[in-house]
Amino acid sequence: MWGLDVSKDYFCVSGLDIQGTLLFSLAATADKTGFAKMMSTITSHCARVDEVIVAMESSGCYHLNLFSALTSNNIRTVVVNPLLIANYGKLSLRKTKTDKKDALVIAHCLLSHRETILQYSVSQAYQDIRDVAREREFPGKMIAGIKNDIKRMLQSTFPELEKLVNVFSDTMLHVLKTFPSARLIASTGEKEFRQAIHPS
Repeated sequence: MWGLDVSKDYFCVSGLDIQGTLLFSLAATADKTGFAKMMSTITSHCARVDEVIVAMESSGCYHLNLFSALTSNNIRTVVVNPLLIANYGKLSLRKTKTDKKDALVIAHCLLSHRETILQYSVSQAYQDIRDVAREREFPGKMIAGIKNDIKRMLQSTFPELEKLVNVFSDTMLHVLKTFPSARLIASTGEKEFRQAIHPS
């Protein structure tokens, strides 16, 4: 049983035999070199890779490349809900918080609850869709936050503007960027202001 803890730049993996004895712990960079090091370690500790089961937590998009590397080498890999690992870790006597410990906890959790994890682990296809959806939602939330900030500022500088026009149109955003205060608009000539509204 193998537990794999993934972060943005590196990962840790711990391997246990069927009795729960630690075979190895490995830390490597999350790139081609690290993946090759992981595969070399796996093949050196087992006769058949198709008998290996690897569990990893869902970690946004960071686990996807590792998942692909493992499954493309015919290694059975499951993506586990992080809540399951967290709850198991609370019951464990291993209190030290390190990445290698996290990988070991995942391996022990897989060993203790193999049938449950294999039955209820999140399918990768579904997980991929959910992770992509989360990544897509993030810029949307950022844009919504920026729009709210702009509206709050306009309440102080041009409180009537939002009722008259779409303040997020290209034209109005250009005008607000060029004339960010009522004072600047008042001191600008009509020709210059028209040019800002209708740039050539």
